[in-house]
Amino acid sequence: MNIKKQYEVIVVGGGMTGSWAAKEFTEKGFETLVIERGKEVEHIKDYSTTYNAPWDFKYRDYDSKEVKEEQYMQRLKYNFDASSKQFYVNDKEHPMETVKGKPSRWFRGFQTGGKSLIWGKGVYRYSDYDFERNKNDGNGIDWPIRYKDIEKWYDYIEEFIGVCGTNEDLDHYPDGKYLPPFEMNAVEKAAKKRLEDHYKDRVFAPNRVAHLTKIKPGTFKGRSECMSRDMCHTGCPFGAYFSSNSSTFPAAKLTGKLTMVHNTIVDTLIYDETKSRVTGVKVIDANTNETTEYYARVIFLCASTLLSTSILMRSKNDTFPNGLANSSGVLGHYLIDNHKTVVGTVVMEGFDDKYYKGFRPADLVITSFRNIKKQEKDFYRSYGFWGGARRVGINPNQIGIGKKFKEKLTKPGDWVMRIYGFGESIPYYDNKIELLEGKKNKWGLQIVKIDAEFKENELKMIKDMKEQAQEMLEVMGLKDVKVTESIPIVGNSSHMVGTARMGKNSKTSVLNSFNQCHDITNLFITDGSCMPSLSYKSPSLTIMALTARACDFAVKKMKKGEL
Repeated sequence: MNIKKQYEVIVVGGGMTGSWAAKEFTEKGFETLVIERGKEVEHIKDYSTTYNAPWDFKYRDYDSKEVKEEQYMQRLKYNFDASSKQFYVNDKEHPMETVKGKPSRWFRGFQTGGKSLIWGKGVYRYSDYDFERNKNDGNGIDWPIRYKDIEKWYDYIEEFIGVCGTNEDLDHYPDGKYLPPFEMNAVEKAAKKRLEDHYKDRVFAPNRVAHLTKIKPGTFKGRSECMSRDMCHTGCPFGAYFSSNSSTFPAAKLTGKLTMVHNTIVDTLIYDETKSRVTGVKVIDANTNETTEYYARVIFLCASTLLSTSILMRSKNDTFPNGLANSSGVLGHYLIDNHKTVVGTVVMEGFDDKYYKGFRPADLVITSFRNIKKQEKDFYRSYGFWGGARRVGINPNQIGIGKKFKEKLTKPGDWVMRIYGFGESIPYYDNKIELLEGKKNKWGLQIVKIDAEFKENELKMIKDMKEQAQEMLEVMGLKDVKVTESIPIVGNSSHMVGTARMGKNSKTSVLNSFNQCHDITNLFITDGSCMPSLSYKSPSLTIMALTARACDFAVKKMKKGEL
């Protein structure tokens, strides 16, 4: 075993929240080590497919024999294809298990930047309606914070990463500091007017996404405006969308205080029972299986919801026999995800003379309108819709002959409107993960088993979502509307949170209001596992803001000698 030098801070995970922790601590002058279990990916240099056209790939999509055998789960992600598969894990090397009758998915990206290279880029502020849901309807524990506690951190994150969008003056959909939005096309503008004229409680607006649409000289150093290629999942050479690789890690590296190791898997956290604190981490070299120990004053777990929880579970000891920092007994429980099963796709007529420029990498949003100010339906929580209109491209796969056929080949096809729903779920104790004692991966670590499902509340919501999708598409002026519904699968939205939640009471939560473990004061967790509930809106902006806030808290404590 190798013993490495002492650092002031260790950050586990080189993804979205880990890179924020690295930036915050290094800019405050602290020597920081980031441990990334995957490969190194340098911005621009390692985006190996970003300049390739679709026809440059042997398999234009992803259905090769190799993919079917080695990435059988990852290939189910909406933006997985031949151009992005390098940013997804090998399922054979990183297996997981589920319970029969409870299908689950776990999409993962092990590399510098993690899933920030392949995320959907939607960024939304949670409102007090979101923070108070658990308390108001009696499902789950109350959040230990409110909007006023995190508002300035939302500002801070948005101003650094760059977010485009529109302010809508909705108290349940808080406004922020936005760059100009991507423009709606002619069909979407018509649909928006029809929808908002008909409903007084619904807004159809450009999505809020982490893209640079217009920047002033000297801002967003090293990044440039979006080119509307819609090839984000290949890695953006322009740095136009936020990723750890293009934004937060470059800022951390400029300080000279950052050390980062790759292909390094955290086995356990090292706990000193006499001092009731963590002193370091034990890691495994992914290539050689050699073990090493690193030490630090403060440790931040940012490895992702299931991985951070797994590390705590593996780190059990005599003081914490059910998992490190788990005196509450809730570690691994209350796994939550969004459900996205309802899709409506129809043709919109009357706009054959209209088109648009570029390939916009963002959809539109229909903000939530259910159970906002009062409980009005027979299910708890709410949902929203995302989508937009696209014109079908020129289709060369047509049969014909002669002049008319040649003319037809040069004309674009129909306008298609598509919307899909994202629904909120309530926390359930028996939705959980566990480590399988008798099954281990190639590094000798126990395999994660997901035991979770959507229940009666979510199924009632899905029924209402389907009815409302049908109604709204008809209101927008669409004919022959067809709305489909699929089986809801936990993990399918990539928004799994909740297994090491924040709370006011150490008996019912793992973390306090600053993401600090109740049981171990120099251990913080700021990825999705910290969240006691999940809005219908993506959690990404909130966990970034919570990370920056937790770092600020920890820095102040460290400077006072209290950590």
